[in-house]
Amino acid sequence: MKVATCRYAGAIRAAVDDGDALYLLPPGFDALAALRNPHAASQPGGSHVQFADVQFLPPILAPEKILCVGINYRDHAAESSQVDEPKFPSLFARFPSSQVGHRQPIVAPAISEKFDYEGELAVVIGQSAWRVSRGDALRYVAGYSCFAENSVRDFQNHARQVTAGKNFLASGAFGPWITSADEVGDPASLTLTTRLNGEAVQHAALSSLIFPVDALIAYISQFTCLMPGDVISTGTPAGVGALRHPPLWMKPGDFLEVDIPRVGLLQNRVAAELH
Repeated sequence: MKVATCRYAGAIRAAVDDGDALYLLPPGFDALAALRNPHAASQPGGSHVQFADVQFLPPILAPEKILCVGINYRDHAAESSQVDEPKFPSLFARFPSSQVGHRQPIVAPAISEKFDYEGELAVVIGQSAWRVSRGDALRYVAGYSCFAENSVRDFQNHARQVTAGKNFLASGAFGPWITSADEVGDPASLTLTTRLNGEAVQHAALSSLIFPVDALIAYISQFTCLMPGDVISTGTPAGVGALRHPPLWMKPGDFLEVDIPRVGLLQNRVAAELH
């Protein structure tokens, strides 16, 4: 099942991907409730609408936590000149206001020219997880989504903490939907491709994560209770614009895609910040 959150006729609704259209669920369903109900798409009181008729929103509108992982692909660690494999994940937080939905504009900040792309797999937690084992960790996953984490690199490098460069308003994207864990299967079997203006700039297998999804959930749940709707973005592979020669920065008018077969295709146009 693929469940989106969208705005239709002025109201926010959960919707199930029905192939050629979206099935708007009756009011009262949100994305997580739909994922927990395998018969959601047959609920009476819904209606079919075309993709072009809705405004896609982040599938989880206000997660309690969005936790992102830095340097979690071996090829990205190598291009970043990180010699030793880390013993523990490097984590930082994003704010919900830094994310937009599928086909909504991501904003290139006027204050910086170093706006970088980062395609990632996002994990959406389905039930509270406190100090779970790695062997049990995937049982707590509701589903997976595409995530354009993106960074404003000069602000990221102002200090050792990366929070500033990771949280510019509407600088990243999340969606188009959450694909249920049972439909995805083993996340390590997935591949991820990021395209900028139709050209592949990142490509990797999720099997090359230093800390796989189960390890991340097990580690994070040791220090905080993961709650339903929490999001873990698992890191970006090699090929980021900052480490190319010359650097490749996103600019207004560019078209960014994060493509994870079996999960989704997230598409966003880059827009200039309005003064």
